[in-house]
Amino acid sequence: MTALRKVLVANRGEIALRVMRACRELGIATVAVLSEADREAAHARFAGETREIGPAKPAESYLNLDRILAAAADSGADAIHPGYGFFAENAAAARRIEEAGLTFVGPTSEHIRLMGDKLEARRVAERMEVPLLPAAGSLDSAEAVTQAADRLGFPLMVKPVAGGGGIGTTIASDPAALARAYSLASRLGHQAFGHAAVYVERYLPDARHVEIQIVADHHGSVVALGERECSLQRRYQKLVEESPSSAVDERLRRDMAAAALRVAKAIGYRNAGTVEFLLDAENRQFYFLEMNTRIQVEHPVTEMVTGIDLVREQLRIAAGLPLSFTEPEIERRGHAIECRICSEDPLKNFMPSTGQISALTLPDGPGIRVDSGIAAGCTVTMHYDPLLCKVIVWDSDRARATARMQRALSELRVEGVRTTRELLLWVMHSSEWNEGRIHTRLLERELVLRFKSSSPAP
Repeated sequence: MTALRKVLVANRGEIALRVMRACRELGIATVAVLSEADREAAHARFAGETREIGPAKPAESYLNLDRILAAAADSGADAIHPGYGFFAENAAAARRIEEAGLTFVGPTSEHIRLMGDKLEARRVAERMEVPLLPAAGSLDSAEAVTQAADRLGFPLMVKPVAGGGGIGTTIASDPAALARAYSLASRLGHQAFGHAAVYVERYLPDARHVEIQIVADHHGSVVALGERECSLQRRYQKLVEESPSSAVDERLRRDMAAAALRVAKAIGYRNAGTVEFLLDAENRQFYFLEMNTRIQVEHPVTEMVTGIDLVREQLRIAAGLPLSFTEPEIERRGHAIECRICSEDPLKNFMPSTGQISALTLPDGPGIRVDSGIAAGCTVTMHYDPLLCKVIVWDSDRARATARMQRALSELRVEGVRTTRELLLWVMHSSEWNEGRIHTRLLERELVLRFKSSSPAP
C-alpha cells in the first residue's frame, strides 16, 4: 500500500471539516462534495477542491454514490472518507468504492456488512463470550414478534435488524405497544437500510450507555482507548458524552475493553470502530449492544483524554501504515465532556429550527474545543442533520470539566435559529448530572420536562 495523495470527503458540516483538517496536517490534498444548498458552506470553502453533486435533497447529492464516484474520478482522488451518517455504514456503497479501485477510509465492506447486521454481530459476541441480553430476530411479521415476546417477556426493545444510530428503536411494555413498535421499526428499517426485518431484545430499565473506542491497523495492532459514556439521549440520539464514565471503575474498564477487543479481533477488524454496551451500573454488569464501524460523532472526548488524533489514525491505517502509538504508550488524563448543539427547539418537542444564522460567537479559552460546520450568514435547512457544532471541554476531573462546560455554553451564541444550548446548560447544572446519576431514559423522561417547567414561555 502507498500513502494517500488526495481524499474526497463524502460528507458535509463539521465532520467534513474535521476530516479535511487531519488531511491537511498529513499533507494530503482534499476534495469536498457539495449540494446546491451548500455552495457557500464552511466545508466547501475549506477544501482544496470542490465538486457540486446535485440538489439539496440528500438522495440526489450526498447519498448519490454515482455522482460521488464521478466526482472522485474527475478530481483524481484516490480515497474516500465517508465521515459518519450518509453511507458511512453502508456495506454495498463501501464495496462499490473498493471495486472502483479507491481506498475507503474505514473498515472493509465485509466488516461493515457483518457488524451492521445485529444478529451476525450478536453471534460474534456470543462466540467471544461477551455478555448478551436475551433477544430474538430476524423477525419479519407481527406474529413472529408476538411469539418472541411470549418467550422473552416485557419490556422489550424493538429495532431494525440493520443499521445503527438508534434509528427505529422503540421500547414496548405491552402487546399494544409492541405492535406499534414493530410497525415503526420495520418501516424505518426498510426506508433507511433496505431491510424490513426487526430484532427484539430484553429491555434493561435505567441502563447506562457505555462504549469502548477501538482502533486496529494492518500490522496486528488492535487497541482499546478507554470508554465514553453516552447515556444522556433523546429518542436514542446522544446529546451529551463524556470520558471517562463516572460509573466505571478500573476493573470494569478492563473487562469492557477486553470484551470489545475480543469482538474486533474475532473478525480481523481494521480502522476505527466502537463497541457499544448497556451497563447495569448497580450490578456492575455490561451487555453487548452493537458495533459501529465508523468514526463516531463523540470521538473528540476520547481524543481529549488520550491526546490521540483518531481521524489521523484512520488515514494512516487506510494507507497501510501502522498505528502511531503502542498500547503501553496510551495515557488517559483528566476528563472530557461533549455537548451537541443542534438546531432544534427543546421547548417545542425538539421541533427542527431553520433559517439564517445571523450571528455566531463560539466559546474559547483553556481546555475548550469546538468542532463546527457553521458560520454567521449560513443557512440552516430542513434537508440535513440538525447538528450545528459540538462543544468539547477538558479539565483535570469531572467537576472541573463540568464547570468549564458551563462556562463554554454560557459563551456560545447562535442567533437566527433555536438550538439545544439552553437545555444543555441547564443539564450541566442539574443535580443528576453533577452527582453522576444518569441513565438512557433520564433526559427525556425527567430532565426535559423539568427544563420546560423552569423556562419562561418563548
